[in-house]
Amino acid sequence: MTGTPRLPSVHPRVARLSIRARLMLIGLAGVAGALLIGGVSLYAVLTTSLGRSVEGTARASAEQVALLVDAGRVPDPVPVSGSQVVQVLDAQGRVVAGSVTADRMTSLVTPDELRRALAGEQVVVAGNRSGLSGRLQVVVVPAGAAVPSGRQYAVVAAAPTGDIEQSARTLRTLLLWIFPLLLAVLAAIAWRVIGAALAPVEALRRGAERIDESSSETDRLPVPPTRDEVSALATTLNAMLDRITVARRKQRAFVADAAHELRSPLASMRTQLEVAQRLGEGGDLPTELLADVDRLSTLVDDLLILARAGDAAATRRSSEVDVTALLADVAGRYGSARVPVGTAPGLAGRRLLPRAVPDDLTRAVTNLVDNAVRHARTRVVLDATSVGHQVEVTVTDDGHGISAADRERVFDRFTRLDEARDRDSGGSGLGLPITRALLLRSGGDVHLEDASPGVRAVVRLPANP
Repeated sequence: MTGTPRLPSVHPRVARLSIRARLMLIGLAGVAGALLIGGVSLYAVLTTSLGRSVEGTARASAEQVALLVDAGRVPDPVPVSGSQVVQVLDAQGRVVAGSVTADRMTSLVTPDELRRALAGEQVVVAGNRSGLSGRLQVVVVPAGAAVPSGRQYAVVAAAPTGDIEQSARTLRTLLLWIFPLLLAVLAAIAWRVIGAALAPVEALRRGAERIDESSSETDRLPVPPTRDEVSALATTLNAMLDRITVARRKQRAFVADAAHELRSPLASMRTQLEVAQRLGEGGDLPTELLADVDRLSTLVDDLLILARAGDAAATRRSSEVDVTALLADVAGRYGSARVPVGTAPGLAGRRLLPRAVPDDLTRAVTNLVDNAVRHARTRVVLDATSVGHQVEVTVTDDGHGISAADRERVFDRFTRLDEARDRDSGGSGLGLPITRALLLRSGGDVHLEDASPGVRAVVRLPANP
């Protein structure tokens, strides 16, 4: 047993985003993560490398001085390069010798720092201990083992870390500024690239939006020239439209054939009932049956018109129609209607010439007037005006009205509203669907509006250029 396939659940906030936005966010999240990992790794490697370089320079200086101490030659001051600080301490931690930049009285490191440095730990001290700014990377090398006196010394060498810290700050600043800017540039590029990739999908959507009941059977979705998933989707959808078209054609043919075949027996039944009525046979039965036969004949005629209206092969050429004269003629036919049917004041002075199929437009307006007369309380008013590049024809009644939720549903076939669309009111549920089908064939459309009280049917037709 097959059922509706279940799609993966998506967070409501994510579901509100377009596919383009989702793809861009996913891509940017991946790029941002990669940049973050790369930036942190670069920062760690660079700072570690620079730190080892400074430590190596200080250790080299300390080892050179330790060789001098081992040789029994301790120059004073101790020669150093740059702003390094070098002190030679005895076993009691007193300064024996030092560089020009070093304090001759106080050791640069505390006994605990000296012990940790000798153990190989990284020791950083404040530069103000030696009258310098910033911080100092300290390296301690033991010396004096080769001295005849056997005295033990410790060579303390310190190198400033200001350059390392400045480089680290510069790198952090660059990363904090460059990464967002790079992400913004990548977001703009990704938005354009994803938009271009999804352009065939948007073309499919627009094409599908244009296909409706008024579309020709040859109207199909555009197939991209590529051989990707979008092209396969377009081909599949067009094949589905072909199947739907065949099914619709068969349905119309069946309705048209059935309606056509029913007309002959209904005509025969009408003739026999009329003969029986005139001869006085059957009592009141012929009169009662004639009403049902008339209703069936009207229904068959409506079905036949609806089937032909939806047939693209039966589409007729439109021409210029004088709407003012048409509305006046239609209103004149309803002189004996249950409510007055008239035209709006000033309509006679307007010259409105839309393009439409004349017979279709006349039938559509007549259907709307029939519907309005059936439900109006006191009057029905016909009017027409020019709106932009369209001509708008209105049929307004002051009846009970139609709720907003039902104003589109009444254009579905055989739709009957509980309040007004019952069998005894004379409506078959096909008048409004036929009206819309005929107007679509003429390039127009119809919808209902609230007239407070009542309903206004609004017909829009293309104006004659």
